[in-house]
Formats: sequence, C-alpha cells, structure tokens
Amino acid sequence: MHLSALESHSPTAWHDVHDHLKQHIWKRSQAAFLAGDQTRDGIKTRKTLLQRQQAIRRYFINCLGGLPSSNSPLNPRTTGSIETKRFRIEKIIFESRPKHYVTANLYLPHGLTGKNPAVLFVCGHAENAKQYPTYQNVCHTLANAGLIVMAQDPVGQGERFSYCAPGSQQLAVSWGTREHDYAGAQCSLLGDSIARYFLHDAMRGIDYLCSRPEVDSRRIGVTGNSGGGTQTSMMMMADPRVAAAAPGTFIMNRETYMLSGGVQDAEQIWPGFTAAGFDHEDILLAMAPKPVRILAVTYDFFPIEGARRTVERCKRLWKLCGAAKNLDMVEDQSLHCYSPKLAQASAEFFCNHLLGKKLRLHHPVEILESPRLSCMKSGQVSKDIKGARYVYDANVSRLDELTARLRGQSAATRCRQAVAWLKKRVFKDRHPCPLNPRIYGTTLMGNLKVEEAVWWSQEGVMNHGILFRPDGNEYPLPVTMAVWDGGATELTAHQQWLQTECDRGRAALVLNVSGMGSIVPHNFTGTPPQGFYGTVHTLADNLTWLDDNLAALRVYDVIRALDLIPLWPGLSTEKTHLYAHGRHGFYAQLAGFLDRRAVRVRVEKGIGSFAQLVRSRFYDSYDIKALLIHGLLRHFDLPDLKRFCPGKFH
Repeated sequence: MHLSALESHSPTAWHDVHDHLKQHIWKRSQAAFLAGDQTRDGIKTRKTLLQRQQAIRRYFINCLGGLPSSNSPLNPRTTGSIETKRFRIEKIIFESRPKHYVTANLYLPHGLTGKNPAVLFVCGHAENAKQYPTYQNVCHTLANAGLIVMAQDPVGQGERFSYCAPGSQQLAVSWGTREHDYAGAQCSLLGDSIARYFLHDAMRGIDYLCSRPEVDSRRIGVTGNSGGGTQTSMMMMADPRVAAAAPGTFIMNRETYMLSGGVQDAEQIWPGFTAAGFDHEDILLAMAPKPVRILAVTYDFFPIEGARRTVERCKRLWKLCGAAKNLDMVEDQSLHCYSPKLAQASAEFFCNHLLGKKLRLHHPVEILESPRLSCMKSGQVSKDIKGARYVYDANVSRLDELTARLRGQSAATRCRQAVAWLKKRVFKDRHPCPLNPRIYGTTLMGNLKVEEAVWWSQEGVMNHGILFRPDGNEYPLPVTMAVWDGGATELTAHQQWLQTECDRGRAALVLNVSGMGSIVPHNFTGTPPQGFYGTVHTLADNLTWLDDNLAALRVYDVIRALDLIPLWPGLSTEKTHLYAHGRHGFYAQLAGFLDRRAVRVRVEKGIGSFAQLVRSRFYDSYDIKALLIHGLLRHFDLPDLKRFCPGKFH
C-alpha cells in the first residue's frame, strides 16, 4: 500500500463520522433554543419584560466587545446637494470615530417647518449601498411621504471600501461580505465582533440626525433589509432612542436558519447569543411596546416560517403592554429584497407612527444615476481622504492597548491567567465519554506497520487517526502525535518526517481532529468546505453563537488523543511528543501548553503570531474560522508559550 491510498481512506465503515460535528453542534444549539423559549414563555408581567429588555441590551453590547466611544465630534460636512421636485438630497460626510468617515445621503422634503420625524436607512449587502436603485426607491418613497431620511453606507460598501490595492483601481479584498469577514476575523482574536462598528456607525448616524435643526430627536425610526435588517435589529436592541423600527428580510429564528444550512456575514454572528438564551424574538421584544413592523418575503433564504413563528410568539408581549396594534408583519411574494410593496408598507408604518397620519401620496420614483449621489469626488473615501481609518486600524489600536496592559504583568501571572482562561475555553461544555477505540486496517508499508483507529473524543463526536511504527518492534514505543493542515489526507507531503520519526524508535500518530482531514463534514453549502461560506466556516460560526470555537474544540480533541495512548497496544505513555506543522498545527501547540503529558512540542511553519495576523493589513484568510479562538489575544499569543514553558516548545 502507498501513502496516497491511505490519504483517501474514510472510516465510514464504523460510523458516519463526517456528520458528527454538525449533529453535535445542532444538538447543543437546539437545547439552547428550547431553553430560550422557556425563559421567554415565563415573561408574564411588564416588570419581567423590562428586566429581559435590560438583560438583552447589556448582553448584546458586551458580546460585541462593548461599543467605541461616542464622545468625539462628528465633524460633519456637506459636499453637495441635488434638488428634485419633492425633496433635496444633501451629500453628507461625518466621522463616527476620529478619521472613520461615514458617507450618507440626507433626503429633506420641501416645505419642512419646525421639528420633523426622520428615518435612518441602513443598507444591506449591495455594492453601491445608498446608491443602489432598490434602496433609492425605499428612500424616495419615504421622502415622498414627508419623512426626513438618511441613508448611510456601511463598512466595506458604497464609498467605504477598506482594502483598495495600493497603486491600483482593484480591490485587494472584495467589498461587502468578504471584507466584513476579513476584518471580522481580526476583531475576533481581540474578543470583539465587527458588529460593534456597524452598530456604532448607525448610532452615530442618529447622533447626526439629532444635530439637525429639522429633526425631532424623539421621532426617529430605523429600517433596512438583509444586512440592513441586521443593523436595524442591532439598533432595536442597543439604542433606546429608536422610536419605531421596520426590520426587513432578516427577522426569523436561528433554529430554522441553522437547519437550512444557511451562512451569515461576520456582523451577523453575535458570540454566545444563543448560549445565553437569546434569539430573534428578543430582537423584537427589546422594542416592546414601541411600534415594530416586520417586513418579510415568502421566497427568502431567511425562512418565512421562522419569521412568522417569531412574530406570533411576540404578539402577546405587546398585548401585555396594552399596545397590540404596535406589532405587525407585512409579507410580499418575492425573492430576498426590499421590494416596492415593502417600501410602501414601510412608508405607511412610519407615517402612522412618526407623522401621525395616513400615507396618501403616490408620487412616481425617479432613480438617480449612482455617481450623482456620491459624497466623494472619486466615489471612495480611501482615494480622497489621506489618513482615513478603517476597522483594520481600529483593530491595531485595540491590540496596542491589550499589549500594553499585558506587558505590565509578570510572566508568572500571565502564564497562570492564560492557562486558566484557555482551560475554560477548551473544556467548557464538553461531555467526555469512554474513548472506546476501534483499531482497524492493519497493514505494512515498507518497513512500517500502519494501523487506523476511530475513537470518541466526546459524546457524539468521533475522531480518527493513522499510526505508523517500525515493523517487528516488540517493545512499547513512545509516541509523537502529529497535527498538520489536512490531517491524514496529506500524508505524502510528510512522508520523510514519518519515516524519520519511526527510524528514531518512535511511533507517529497522525490526527484527524473534528471536521478535518479524512473526517471533513459532508458538504451542505455547495462551496469548498474550508473556503469562504463553506461548511466548516458555517459550523464554526454556529459554534460561535454557542460561546464556543471550532479551534478550541479541536484543541480538546488533541488532549483526548493523549488519553488514547495507553489504550493503544504497543504504545508507551512516556516521552510523548507533539508535532505541530502548518497553521492548523497550533491546536497541538495549545494542547501541549495545557497538558503536561506532552513533554515536547515541535513547531514548523506555524502561524507564528496571532498579533502579527491582526497587524497585517493583508493575510491569508483561507479556512480562517477554524483558526480563531475568540479573545485569545486578551490573554496571550503563541510566542508567549516558549516563555511560559521554557524547554518544551521548539
């Protein structure tokens, strides 16, 4: 037998190990969904509703890493205006944070007097954001109804692309979801979510509206669909100034979406939200009894049945408050978009609750050519404003603060705290069980004896490994466990290492930890499993909702593999080594840090430093969700391991 033949082996004859990780995550998630339903069912009084609202806001903001300061001046300026028959459009730039520029269009109906209601329109995932014809239609419909409207570009869209390649017209990192995920991974290492910046930008948008003499700060609504529905939802939970909200094509419940195999953007993933018992019902009840209209489409990839269930379950809370008419839902038979019918429904809703009158105007909408709405001469902040800052720059500043804080602690204190924190992350919510290994497939390969095995790492989750040892050896051999990119599907690339290790009188055990190598999950997303929005990406995000991380789970797998050694005939528990090669090898590094049974850890071509990854404007983002432990850099970095454990890491 050749190594190439072993690389294609799958242990499915024993169990459908390819489905274990998904089923494990779904089972844990569904238990959390049920617990959340039971807690919400217990809300019987306005007092308990208020307590729930306070808990939602507190937890939500905290799980994002807190919010940036809003004490800095907005420094707004108007770069131009457009006159139409019924309103004027002002082109606005303001600073949500120092040198973080937000571009926006402010629609001011003609004939305004005194203080007037306004609607913040937050854009979904359209490349040209506020200039997108569908979004223009919504803004025009609202403005034609007599409402002040401000549409602003989110991070990575419209005029706010963050990764323009130096000296080129091309983007080094694509706009929208790609950019959000790219910067969002760096946020995660710092214990943040990129959602904190989306939310803060929207809150500063309301700050700007409140600064306008035409706007009544007590009558400000918010709406948007898809990614804009996400931002609307975040504002509903976090900003009590919102007087009325119409989230579009986003509200559902997490269970229906998870079971559909759906993926989401980085700002739509809120760490630990599910584990804490929160769901989309909490987004709505956070606003009770204020006016809320859910905008939904029946052909959405956000399941309509989830939206209907969530709204129906929440209606009793508005009724409890004596405001049953303040919560409703409008559906359109449409694909995922802010359709004209929904735009009309939104205008009716805000006219009723903010203007105090019925919508009567039916004026034709004139969509403007995108360049006319640009706030910047070039159409991009990055090209026109030298020194503009982005999420990347905010992350570097956050890292500098963390580094300075950690530098003030002794190595012993840092090591003790790092071990305590990492143990909590790695062992939290694990359910160990007997390993019950199944050793099979014994064969010869030259002068090496090869065996395969599967074993239970925890309840419902099997791991797999291939063991190499010198043929004919009669004595228990010390073991080197190897963790590298691709696991047992990449044996040929490590053939020389395997032979050398066995020639040294050791056994080499190549691990396939959960969802990797020969036990990669069944593909349910239609894209490469480890790629952007692939199956591994999706499962990793589902774990994040559970206040867990795929990387932490895989570190646990390596530690459980150490438990396997005394159960494998012919192996010695003495002088156990770990070999960490490539980026995924850091699972072995962290296992070696936590477990004294591994007396030596050799690292080759590893990540090196997570801090350096955060400081790199451009980095390799392939399979990045499998490489993140949320908040790790708040406690330590990989180079610290050598200082914490002298002589162990090489």
